[in-house]
Amino acid sequence: MNGIFHLRGRVKHYDWGGTIFIPGLLGIENPEKQPFAEYWMGTHHLGVSDVEISEGHYQPLPEITGTIEYLFKAQEVKQMLSIQVHPSKKSAEFEFARENKEGIPVDAPNRNYKDDNHKPELIVALSDFWLLHGFKPAEELHDILLNVPALRFLQSVFIEQGYAGMYKLVMEMPQEEVNRRLQPLLDEIIPAYTAGELDKDSEDFWAARAGVTYCDAHFIDRGIFSVYLFNIVKLKKGEGLFQDAGVPHAYLEGKNMEIMANSDNVLRGGLTRKHIDVKELMKHIIPEATFPDVLAGEVLSSGERVYRTTATEFELSLFELESGQTMEFQPAGAEMLLLAEGITAGSSGEKTILLQAGQPAAIVFPGAACSLTATEKSLVFRAVKPVHIRE
Repeated sequence: MNGIFHLRGRVKHYDWGGTIFIPGLLGIENPEKQPFAEYWMGTHHLGVSDVEISEGHYQPLPEITGTIEYLFKAQEVKQMLSIQVHPSKKSAEFEFARENKEGIPVDAPNRNYKDDNHKPELIVALSDFWLLHGFKPAEELHDILLNVPALRFLQSVFIEQGYAGMYKLVMEMPQEEVNRRLQPLLDEIIPAYTAGELDKDSEDFWAARAGVTYCDAHFIDRGIFSVYLFNIVKLKKGEGLFQDAGVPHAYLEGKNMEIMANSDNVLRGGLTRKHIDVKELMKHIIPEATFPDVLAGEVLSSGERVYRTTATEFELSLFELESGQTMEFQPAGAEMLLLAEGITAGSSGEKTILLQAGQPAAIVFPGAACSLTATEKSLVFRAVKPVHIRE
């Protein structure tokens, strides 16, 4: 099979999802304000996509391509979501086999490892996008521990035991002590949050939001510690960030495109109503300072903007098209396209399809050059498995 075809992905209705962006992509109404968190495109067994092989007739993507090494997503984060980390490839293989041997169903709510793959991931923002990303550098962390009274008890622990000892303490602390340590902090910051007095570049803003969202009179989520210990990163539209195995993170707010190795292995430690397993998270976390490397993307001579990472399974690029503009590329394998904004015609060989609200995604098979022609200002993302350096 070659040419270009519409691709039908799978919606994930997680409770942290937004209500506007993904329904808008898919051209559907959402009067009940149901959360649309992610739109998956790929061959992962938890969300297999379909190819429109002829008008109104679909075939599962794996029947055509086999397994595709990457999973491509559109995402809208309305509520902050879990403190999490992803395992390495070797660890994923071992732990997936272990849970299989223990007889835990792969779709069980207490299952940690849904497959045997790692999950390096890249996000590119479609709006202002806020996230937690890795531990603060030491100087910044010392400053926050000094200036937040509720966290001063961690100063000596950080000095004596470093990142690993400090994080182990707060993540394995008895719940009663978590409540006792954090309640005075929430009593101070939640009134300021509800009065609109806090800015999003402040740890207090996100900690207060977590307090309102995930805590009650008897339970304070220990993930609030991480809000102060991790870097707060704000991506502007078009900026990207890569997250490899072991880097702790949490998405806070905004819209993005996300691409990762073909996996759904997520180990959670707080700020979620999903399964939390602190022991598993601590086995895989890298307890060291992280210096966020925000990616602007490299603009090729063709005008395509490529976000390069160390991942071997995927590469993500962006076409920014003005009305009437055409760009061409040569697919080297099965490649996916996702229209984030506008209306664009995609052509390959003698076949042309329209990417628009309702049918925003396509898959392109090798064999003929592909062109994109915008009928209005458009953003089109291209997901590929890298085979060479494109110039």
